[in-house]
Amino acid sequence: QVQLVESGGGSVQPGDSLRVSCAVSGGTFRNYAMGWFRQAPGEEREFVAHISRGGGNTIYSASVKGRFTVSRDNAKNTVFLQMNSLKPEDTAVYYCAADPDSLLGTSRENDYNYWGQGTQVTVSS
Repeated sequence: QVQLVESGGGSVQPGDSLRVSCAVSGGTFRNYAMGWFRQAPGEEREFVAHISRGGGNTIYSASVKGRFTVSRDNAKNTVFLQMNSLKPEDTAVYYCAADPDSLLGTSRENDYNYWGQGTQVTVSS
Protein backbone atom coordinates (compact mmCIF):
# COMPACT_ATOMS: atom_id res chain seq x y z
CA GLN A 1 0.00 0.00 0.00
CA VAL A 2 1.42 3.34 -1.05
CA GLN A 3 1.57 5.97 1.67
CA LEU A 4 2.49 9.64 1.40
CA VAL A 5 3.31 11.69 4.46
CA GLU A 6 3.85 15.44 4.27
CA SER A 7 5.84 17.40 6.82
CA GLY A 8 7.41 20.80 7.30
CA GLY A 9 4.36 23.02 7.34
CA GLY A 10 4.01 25.84 9.82
CA SER A 11 3.29 29.51 10.42
CA VAL A 12 5.54 32.13 8.87
CA GLN A 13 5.48 35.83 8.04
CA PRO A 14 5.10 37.32 4.58
CA GLY A 15 8.38 37.18 2.69
CA ASP A 16 9.66 34.18 4.62
CA SER A 17 10.63 30.81 3.20
CA LEU A 18 9.48 27.31 4.07
CA ARG A 19 10.19 23.84 2.72
CA VAL A 20 7.63 21.09 2.89
CA SER A 21 8.51 17.46 2.29
CA CYS A 22 6.59 14.38 1.27
CA ALA A 23 7.94 10.92 2.09
CA VAL A 24 6.59 8.03 0.03
CA SER A 25 6.56 4.41 1.12
CA GLY A 26 5.05 1.16 -0.05
CA GLY A 27 5.75 1.65 -3.74
CA THR A 28 8.48 2.33 -6.27
CA PHE A 29 8.98 6.05 -5.87
CA ARG A 30 11.05 6.54 -9.01
CA ASN A 31 8.09 5.25 -11.06
CA TYR A 32 5.80 8.05 -9.92
CA ALA A 33 5.46 11.55 -11.26
CA MET A 34 4.75 13.70 -8.23
CA GLY A 35 2.50 16.70 -7.76
CA TRP A 36 1.81 19.33 -5.15
CA PHE A 37 -1.66 20.80 -4.65
CA ARG A 38 -3.11 23.17 -2.07
CA GLN A 39 -6.47 24.03 -0.65
CA ALA A 40 -7.25 27.31 1.04
CA PRO A 41 -10.21 27.72 3.41
CA GLY A 42 -13.45 27.87 1.46
CA GLU A 43 -11.69 27.20 -1.82
CA GLU A 44 -11.31 24.22 -4.12
CA ARG A 45 -8.05 22.37 -4.19
CA GLU A 46 -5.69 23.74 -6.84
CA PHE A 47 -2.57 22.62 -8.64
CA VAL A 48 0.75 24.05 -7.48
CA ALA A 49 3.56 22.12 -9.18
CA HIS A 50 4.56 18.76 -10.56
CA ILE A 51 7.82 16.99 -11.26
CA SER A 52 8.66 14.15 -13.61
CA ARG A 53 9.82 10.74 -12.51
CA GLY A 54 13.46 11.56 -13.03
CA GLY A 55 13.17 15.11 -11.72
CA GLY A 56 14.28 16.78 -14.92
CA ASN A 57 10.93 18.28 -15.84
CA THR A 58 8.93 20.64 -13.61
CA ILE A 59 5.79 22.67 -14.14
CA TYR A 60 4.34 25.38 -11.90
CA SER A 61 1.10 27.25 -11.61
CA ALA A 62 1.25 30.90 -12.57
CA SER A 63 0.64 31.99 -8.98
CA VAL A 64 3.81 30.32 -7.64
CA LYS A 65 6.16 30.31 -10.62
CA GLY A 66 9.41 32.02 -9.76
CA ARG A 67 8.84 31.65 -6.01
CA PHE A 68 8.37 27.91 -5.48
CA THR A 69 10.68 25.08 -6.50
CA VAL A 70 9.74 21.41 -6.60
CA SER A 71 12.48 18.78 -6.39
CA ARG A 72 12.86 15.14 -5.52
CA ASP A 73 15.40 12.73 -4.09
CA ASN A 74 14.73 9.30 -5.55
CA ALA A 75 17.27 7.70 -3.23
CA LYS A 76 15.27 8.94 -0.24
CA ASN A 77 11.79 8.48 -1.73
CA THR A 78 11.01 12.10 -0.98
CA VAL A 79 9.67 15.08 -2.89
CA PHE A 80 10.13 18.65 -1.72
CA LEU A 81 8.46 21.99 -2.25
CA GLN A 82 10.67 24.96 -1.47
CA MET A 83 8.54 28.06 -1.01
CA ASN A 84 10.16 31.48 -1.04
CA SER A 85 8.74 35.00 -0.80
CA LEU A 86 5.61 33.63 0.79
CA LYS A 87 2.44 35.68 0.65
CA PRO A 88 -0.73 35.56 2.77
CA GLU A 89 -2.56 34.13 -0.24
CA ASP A 90 -0.27 31.09 -0.08
CA THR A 91 -2.00 30.08 3.15
CA ALA A 92 -3.47 26.63 2.57
CA VAL A 93 -3.21 22.95 3.33
CA TYR A 94 -0.56 21.55 1.00
CA TYR A 95 -0.93 18.04 -0.38
CA CYS A 96 1.47 15.85 -2.29
CA ALA A 97 0.23 13.25 -4.74
CA ALA A 98 1.69 10.40 -6.80
CA ASP A 99 0.84 9.53 -10.38
CA PRO A 100 2.04 6.07 -11.45
CA ASP A 101 0.89 6.44 -15.06
CA SER A 102 2.56 9.66 -16.18
CA LEU A 103 6.22 10.12 -17.04
CA LEU A 104 6.23 13.91 -16.79
CA GLY A 105 3.38 14.67 -14.41
CA THR A 106 0.09 16.49 -14.80
CA SER A 107 -1.87 19.33 -13.26
CA ARG A 108 -5.08 17.28 -13.14
CA GLU A 109 -6.09 16.01 -9.72
CA ASN A 110 -7.88 12.99 -11.14
CA ASP A 111 -4.64 11.68 -12.65
CA TYR A 112 -3.12 11.15 -9.22
CA ASN A 113 -3.81 7.83 -7.54
CA TYR A 114 -2.24 8.44 -4.15
CA TRP A 115 -2.47 11.40 -1.79
CA GLY A 116 -0.99 12.51 1.48
CA GLN A 117 -2.97 13.84 4.41
CA GLY A 118 -1.77 17.41 3.93
CA THR A 119 0.29 19.89 5.91
CA GLN A 120 -0.86 23.36 6.94
CA VAL A 121 1.05 26.43 5.77
CA THR A 122 -0.03 29.75 7.24
CA VAL A 123 1.43 33.06 6.09
CA SER A 124 0.45 35.96 8.29
CA SER A 125 1.95 39.02 9.87
